[in-house]
Amino acid sequence: MEFEDLKNLYLEKKKQFDHNAYKHISELLREAKQIHKQDWLRHPTIGGDHEQSWRAFKGKNLEKLVQYIITEEVEELGLKIVNGNKLERTINISKELSQVKRNLAVDYGEFGLHLPDVDIIIYDPKDYEVLVVISSKVTLRERIAQTGYWKLKLLQDEATKHIRVYFITPDEDGTLTHKKPTKKGRAIVEVDLDGSYVLTEEKIEESDKVKLFEHFIDDLKRLLSNEK
Repeated sequence: MEFEDLKNLYLEKKKQFDHNAYKHISELLREAKQIHKQDWLRHPTIGGDHEQSWRAFKGKNLEKLVQYIITEEVEELGLKIVNGNKLERTINISKELSQVKRNLAVDYGEFGLHLPDVDIIIYDPKDYEVLVVISSKVTLRERIAQTGYWKLKLLQDEATKHIRVYFITPDEDGTLTHKKPTKKGRAIVEVDLDGSYVLTEEKIEESDKVKLFEHFIDDLKRLLSNEK
């Protein structure tokens, strides 16, 4: 199974549910898991098991799917979007992405400049200024504390303190569902991040920092109008 297969499953959901397709990402992943398992049974990994193989595939490709879902609307706003892995490259990187990389790097003084661990970067192609970085994982426990750390590091430098840090997730373990009692992952989002957007059909208690995914583009538009 490849990312294209996942994308095609999403396009099927889009035909069925239109702009609400994002609410069915967990359902899509369950369907993809069955297809992935059939492929794995035909070509099993030596000494591994399917769950391990599936987790690796799901983690890597959810971020690609989120990027695919938002790219068109982000580009309609005159912005560009790039996967974090592209910026990690040290060879064959374009001048434009090299400048974006410099504008995102965290300064560790004598220990050099290092990129934050984020999955998706949104930037302005006119001046290569990074506006938003996104981490996208199936559950919050996979990387929420690390994402909070990077937000704090970006805040410490005048050159990067304006960058918004978001988390986009299906939140399959329900960490963001309730405001009170507050789970640790939600507390980190509410205090340390700029926000989290949830790909779900479940009811969640929304706040200024925790919202359904449908609000992401509107919030990005608001951010842009404030920047001007």
